[in-house]
Amino acid sequence: MEGLWVHGVLLIFLLPCPVGSQTSSIPAQRWWTDPNEAPSQHQAARATQEQKVDDAQEGLPPQPHCVRCCPPPEKRFYPQYQPVPQINMTILKGEKGDRGERGMQGKFGKTGVAGSRGHAGPKGQKGSMGAPGERCKSHYAAFSVGRKKPLHSNDYYQTLIFDTEFVNLYDHFNMFTGKFYCYIPGIYYFSLNVHTWNQKETYLHIMRNGAEVVILYAQVSDRSIMQSQSVMLELKEQDEVWVRLYKGERENAVFSDEYDTYITFSGHLIKYSGDP
Repeated sequence: MEGLWVHGVLLIFLLPCPVGSQTSSIPAQRWWTDPNEAPSQHQAARATQEQKVDDAQEGLPPQPHCVRCCPPPEKRFYPQYQPVPQINMTILKGEKGDRGERGMQGKFGKTGVAGSRGHAGPKGQKGSMGAPGERCKSHYAAFSVGRKKPLHSNDYYQTLIFDTEFVNLYDHFNMFTGKFYCYIPGIYYFSLNVHTWNQKETYLHIMRNGAEVVILYAQVSDRSIMQSQSVMLELKEQDEVWVRLYKGERENAVFSDEYDTYITFSGHLIKYSGDP
């Protein structure tokens, strides 16, 4: 009887479960009590339980019983993802290193558009005095001479010789020959003044290198008068300018005395040929 009671108790637990009831009085978590337990341990526990039930039903007719035939889905343990801590590199900044070598110069870029003109700045301070420059090179030439003796013509041409020197800059006028010699080429102005002799003809030329340039002439008259002639000439270096008394059929003469100067001849440089 004791053995039957044991088997009857076992049969109660192994009878089929009514519809809508629990499939087994054994909790579903029986086979998976520990989520960290490996699946092989659950299978071994299930096999042991089934073996005990089979031993209790020995000697009884086969009875239907509800057995959990499908194991719960396999659960694997995956370790929880732990994000890698981010390190702020700015707080790990080290000391400033040495300056490297200078690299090669790059290509020049395109020229930009010129900007607008800026505002005028304030006036600066006065600078120091500079070094003295070269002396200005100026060119001068001038003369003015006179004659105090009268002169009468004869059978040949005569050069008018002057005995009084008013101005003779750099001795360009030769008092012995009565000629002006050009040492500075350029444009010159010449002027001749004479006093005529009454009842005599006055006939002279201003000469350049042996050629007549201008004439000074006065006809025979009962009274003497002052006559003048002037001219501008462009001279080259070594040109000569003088006054010549003309040889004619009539008596030709110019008047002067020892007390006053009636005859003058002057000239000066107006423009040097090397100036712009």
